[in-house]
Amino acid sequence: MANILVTGGAGYIGSHTCLELLNAGHEVIVFDNLSNGSGESLRRVEKLANNSLDFVQGDIRCQDELDRVFQNYQIDAVIHFAGLKAVGESQQIPLTYFDHNIAGSIQLFKSMQKAGVFSLVFSSSATVYGELNPSPYQEDMPLSLPNNNYGYTKLVIEQMLEKMALADARWSIALLRYFNPVGAHKSGQIGEDPRGIPNNLMPYVTQVAIGRREKLSIFGHDYPTKDGTCERDFIHVVDLAKAHVLALSNRLNNQGCRAWNIGTGAPISVLQIKETFEKVNGVQIPTEFAERRSGDLPAFYADASRAKNELGWQPQYTLEDMLADSWNWQKHNPNGFS
Repeated sequence: MANILVTGGAGYIGSHTCLELLNAGHEVIVFDNLSNGSGESLRRVEKLANNSLDFVQGDIRCQDELDRVFQNYQIDAVIHFAGLKAVGESQQIPLTYFDHNIAGSIQLFKSMQKAGVFSLVFSSSATVYGELNPSPYQEDMPLSLPNNNYGYTKLVIEQMLEKMALADARWSIALLRYFNPVGAHKSGQIGEDPRGIPNNLMPYVTQVAIGRREKLSIFGHDYPTKDGTCERDFIHVVDLAKAHVLALSNRLNNQGCRAWNIGTGAPISVLQIKETFEKVNGVQIPTEFAERRSGDLPAFYADASRAKNELGWQPQYTLEDMLADSWNWQKHNPNGFS
C-alpha cells in the first residue's frame, strides 16, 4: 500500500476518492485550502472508513507550503484535484483561473520533482475535446480549444504533463477525463455542497427539491436530441472515485502519460434527469424552459472502453442510483456541511 497526497481532497470528488483510498488500504494526506471543500467532509470520511487521514491546510500556489508536505511525509504518489471549477466564473475572471489552476499545478509539479515523486493522477475533464469532435469521445481524438477558460486550464495542464513525461521517463501520469459526476455516498454523509448558487445541474435539482431554490431552469428545449434538451454523460461519484484508485495502481506500475475517459457512455437528457428524479424520489421539481446558454453543446458522452480494457474499471451505479443517492445526501444535509 502507498502514501498518497490528495490535493483538493476536501472537495466533492476528492472526499469520495479519499474514502475509497482508505478503504483500499492506502495512507492519505490531504492538502486543501478549503475554498471549495470542507473540513467536516474529511471528518465524515474518517468515520465512514473507520480510519484516519492527515490534513494539511495550504494553497498549491505556495511552493514553501508544498515543499514542507513532501519533507514531512514519505509520499509515493499524488492525486491532483485542487483548482477552481466554475465554468461561468472562469469567463469573468480568467486570470484568477490561470493563477489557481495552471500556476498552482506548476508549483505542485516542481515540488514533486524536487522530492523525487513522479506518479500522478490528474483530475481532467471532457471539455478538452472542445466543440469540434463528435460524440462518443475517444481518447485518441485530437484535442481542441474548449469554449471556456476552465476547460482551457485543463487542456494546458494536460499538454504540460505530456511534455514533462516525454522529457523525463521517470514520470508516470494518468489523465482522467471526467464527464458529469453526480450522486453521493450511499450513507448520505458526504456529497456535493457547492458554495452559493450551484453551477451544476444535480445540486440545483436537489436544492429545488429541498426548497432552497424556487424552480429549475432548463436552458433550451429545441436541441437536436431525443427530447430537445441537452444530453450529458452522468457518472456516479463513487464510480469516479474508484476509477482514481485503479488509475493510481496502474501508474505506480507503469511509466509515461496515459489518458482515460471516465463516463458511462450513455447520454442522458436534462429533462430525463428531472423526470427520473421525480419518479425515483417522489418529489416534484417545478421547472421552466429558458433560452439556450451560449457554448452549450447539444450532446456529449464518452467511449469508456479504454478504461474498461486497461484499468478493469466500469461503472456499477445506475441513473436511478445516482438520483436516489443525490436526494438522500441533500435530504439529510439540507444546508450541506454547514
